[in-house]
Amino acid sequence: MIDFISQPWPWYVSGPMIALVMLLLLLSGGRFGVSSTLKSLCAIGGAGKSIPFFDFDWKSQAWALFFVLGAIGGGYIASNFLGGGSNLSLSQATIDDLAAFNIPFNGGAAPDTLFNWSALTTGQGFLVLIVGGFLVGFGARWAGGCTSGHAISGLSNFQMPSLIAVIGFFAGGLIMTHLIYPFIF
Repeated sequence: MIDFISQPWPWYVSGPMIALVMLLLLLSGGRFGVSSTLKSLCAIGGAGKSIPFFDFDWKSQAWALFFVLGAIGGGYIASNFLGGGSNLSLSQATIDDLAAFNIPFNGGAAPDTLFNWSALTTGQGFLVLIVGGFLVGFGARWAGGCTSGHAISGLSNFQMPSLIAVIGFFAGGLIMTHLIYPFIF
C-alpha cells in the first residue's frame, strides 16, 4: 500500500489527477493558472475603478481564488501535519551545488538563508525576494500566464505561445542560476 501521508505521491497517482483536472477544465472552458488570480484580487479590491485592465467580471473567475486558497491551505497542512518529520531528499550533487553558492542545505524545501524575514534587510535578500518577485510577476503578466498555466494547461492544449513561454521560463532560470546569481552572492 502507498503511504500518502509521509511520502511524496508517486507519478502514477499524481499524473492522472493532473490529467483529470485538465480534462475537467477543458470540458468546462476553464484555464489553469495561478498568476491570473492576482488580477481577480485587484478587481475585488476596486482597482478596476481607475485601471481598465482590472475592470472585468471577477466572479466568473471565483473558482481560481478557491484553488489558490486551497493550494495555500493544503501546503500549510502538508508541511505542518503530514510531513512525518522527514527531510527533503536531494542528491549529493545538488547539495554540493548549493554549497558552492554558500547556501547550506538544511533538509527543508526553501533555504533558510534566503527565505526569512531578516533577509529582507540585506541588499542581497532585497534583490532576490523583492526585485526578483516583481520581475517574476511582471514576466508572468507579460507572457500571458505563469509557469503552471503555460506548462500544464497551455502545453496540454498544444498552444505554441505556451511552448515559447515555457522555453523562456527555463532559459531565464538557467541564466539566473548560472550567470546572474553567482554575482549577487
